[in-house]
Amino acid sequence: MKQTSPLNLIHKKGKFGNFENKNDKELIKISETTNISIFQLVKFKNSSVKESEIEIDNLSLPTILNSSSNSETRILWLAPNNWLIYSYKLDLLAKEENKFNEKDFAITDLSHSRSMIDLEGDLVKEVLKKGCPLNIDQMKEGSCANSVYNGITVTIDYISSNPTKIRVLGLRSFGESLYHSLSDSSLEFGYLGL
Repeated sequence: MKQTSPLNLIHKKGKFGNFENKNDKELIKISETTNISIFQLVKFKNSSVKESEIEIDNLSLPTILNSSSNSETRILWLAPNNWLIYSYKLDLLAKEENKFNEKDFAITDLSHSRSMIDLEGDLVKEVLKKGCPLNIDQMKEGSCANSVYNGITVTIDYISSNPTKIRVLGLRSFGESLYHSLSDSSLEFGYLGL
């Protein structure tokens, strides 16, 4: 089934806000990640399987508030025995799910239920500070956390430090509100919609 972008009618390309007399490197870049497989893996409490023995797309399951990644797949720690996996390999779930039996794990396909908004640039942390109670300055490349942004439940994934790139994931039903909230907070600095 072809995925329809949660933001296909509202995400606009171009320069917005305080962009005059600034080059593109100074602007925050906002884009949407689409056509991606997203699933949640939960290990049951009574499971005897060791997390250290599990690999998905040749990646180990990360520990508290961390992620693990390769060029196509990222795994985020969400809570004890709970991970979010997203990948550009749209068939990843079908390839990996035979590793997990139903008495030890629950796997849920979330591919159509999330909005993924990428923010990139030197001032991204300032944008997030406007609506998120987390101490964003303590986050670094490879860390992730669940929080809220202006009242919307989000997962924050710190993808890279150079350049600073942070992905904000929210429920699809709140995607438009989340997008407007992030883009409005970026107007002060100027942003480039990609």
